[in-house]
Amino acid sequence: MTADRFNALTGYHFKQQDLLQQALTHRSFSRNSNNERLEFLGDSVLNLIISNYIYQRFSDADEGDLSRIRASLVKEETLAQIAREISLGDFINLGGGELKSGGYRRASILSDALEALIGAIYLDSDYRQTETAVLTLFRGQLDNIDTAASLKDPKTRLQEYLQARQQDLPVYEVEKTTGKSHAQLFTVRCNIGNPELRASGTGTSRKKAEQQAAQKLLDKLGL
Repeated sequence: MTADRFNALTGYHFKQQDLLQQALTHRSFSRNSNNERLEFLGDSVLNLIISNYIYQRFSDADEGDLSRIRASLVKEETLAQIAREISLGDFINLGGGELKSGGYRRASILSDALEALIGAIYLDSDYRQTETAVLTLFRGQLDNIDTAASLKDPKTRLQEYLQARQQDLPVYEVEKTTGKSHAQLFTVRCNIGNPELRASGTGTSRKKAEQQAAQKLLDKLGL
């Protein structure tokens, strides 16, 4: 992808072309110069920008509400969807094996590359310019935030998802409890049958552990 092409898609013009190319290079193409470090940086920058945006926009939302809204925006499938909208997969440098297996369509590779691009923009410019680019990329998602769904807790969302499909409700089982009575840590497993999936969550109460397990299953379902 050229800087001019990326500028046309996002509104941001790269000054350092090598940063753009690194952001588009998967580990399968180069073990020494790839986008993994940029992805790490981009993930943090993205979370800060989205956190600040929803903090300002939803002034009545509490910490839990804000966390759920952010999770709905920065999850893998949302990032992959945005990457597809700008045809990012067409420009990622992949090794032969990943090319043959269709890696340019894989959600994990697309979402990682998008985060790497955000990290590259940050290094190429500053926070304000990165914020503008991110909000441009996420405009569609930000304009259509489903607060009614986002503000529901994970257990409720998972239950409603299964009920809408006339499927059995999730089953929660305590796997283990550790720590002294005044500082216990619960590990709970959540199971669903169709598709057959399971996930475990931990928390200082059984309820918190159940919520985390339910959220992990929602993530696996792309919700």
